[in-house]
Amino acid sequence: MGLGIGIFLAALGAILAFAVHAQVSGIDLAVVGWVLMAAGILGILIEVAVFAPRRRVHTDYAAPVAAHTVVRRDVF
Repeated sequence: MGLGIGIFLAALGAILAFAVHAQVSGIDLAVVGWVLMAAGILGILIEVAVFAPRRRVHTDYAAPVAAHTVVRRDVF
């Protein structure tokens, strides 16, 4: 699950849990909202903890190496 999908699930779950007051027979929308929020937050935490360290790129800003002169000596 990507970071965007986790944020989407958490937001959708918050909307269902706190803002929707509709009644659906056989389904409690508040519980569905809490489950979606938990899944979204868990997905975000997994994305940050597991996959984010792989995306770090190390850039070395050291001075460039000076040009070296190569001398070839043939041995007879």
